[in-house]
Amino acid sequence: MTLGTGSRRRLWAMGLCVMAAMMSLAGCSRHDAPPAEQPPPQVRIARVGSDSSATIVKAVGTVQLRRESSLGFTSAGRIVSLNVNEGDLVTAGQLLAALDPATVAADTATARAELQRARLELQRSETLFAKGWVTRPRVDNARAAFEAAQARVSAAGFQQTNARIVAPGDGVILARLAEPGQVVEAGMPVLSLGEARGGYVLRVPLTDRETAGLTAGAAARVRIEALGGAPVTGQVIEIAGRADPATGTFLVEIGLPAEQRLKSGQIGSVEIVAARDIAGSQRTAGLMVPPAAIFAARAGEAFVYVLPPGSDRIMLRRITVSDVNNGGITVLGGLAAGESVAVSGVDRLSDGQRVRPVKVPR
Repeated sequence: MTLGTGSRRRLWAMGLCVMAAMMSLAGCSRHDAPPAEQPPPQVRIARVGSDSSATIVKAVGTVQLRRESSLGFTSAGRIVSLNVNEGDLVTAGQLLAALDPATVAADTATARAELQRARLELQRSETLFAKGWVTRPRVDNARAAFEAAQARVSAAGFQQTNARIVAPGDGVILARLAEPGQVVEAGMPVLSLGEARGGYVLRVPLTDRETAGLTAGAAARVRIEALGGAPVTGQVIEIAGRADPATGTFLVEIGLPAEQRLKSGQIGSVEIVAARDIAGSQRTAGLMVPPAAIFAARAGEAFVYVLPPGSDRIMLRRITVSDVNNGGITVLGGLAAGESVAVSGVDRLSDGQRVRPVKVPR
């Protein structure tokens, strides 16, 4: 059957409509489908290792406040009040102890009476000397006695002012060495105070051979079992200038990071990276990191991505770096031996990103 021109046009229009509807349905289907989730990128992970050329000094020591001082009175007397106990936290200017004011006041009154007597004697001698009845030496002796009496009044006033012990700074009472009612001599320790501003240190005794390779600022890793034993990063801040006469060891102080749970007397172990050998020659010390792990290095600092144990998310960390050798880059701070760092694709990673770690064999 032959279709007319009008029929062919209607059929052609209907075909276009069907095709448009099919394309619209296909477009809607593609829009509604959720995008496929991209898998985490595969990243090579390497463990941070110690530099084989570095010497590790191991020791055990005691945690102490760096600044510990004994407090006492500048004059003898009976303690009338002692307001703190061991372990108490104190603030600068806080009254800690006081002497019975009666004894100190009596000394002050005696000094003032002696000053008055010396003043009258000086005046009498000067009057008699003006009349020619006494010699010049007698006037000089009277004047010396008067000046000495003035000094005793000043000393008595100083003692009266210092018949109290106040905290020189914020800190903690480490020891209470006397009790109320006790009679103490001038300068006798009454309290031991650890000042908070100095922070805590780990003091360790080392032999002369061990200290020969240490310098101030050397990196150290400290473990304190009372705080769980997790390693913390410290550094050598002071090395004794002479050995203890009794033990022959040198006391080395390791600065510790701020931690509220630290207390004087806790036991800690430390591993110190020696910067020199026994002969005194300089050597590279620190932890070795592959160069591929380091980025954004500038002025002794750089960044790495660290993978915490049991996690699949990397964390950005700032580190302190030193020189470069065939084994890698020496890290002086910010990393601990055994931690894992990313060594591939670091320019495409971001802090907290999930990854698929692939360990690099050592």
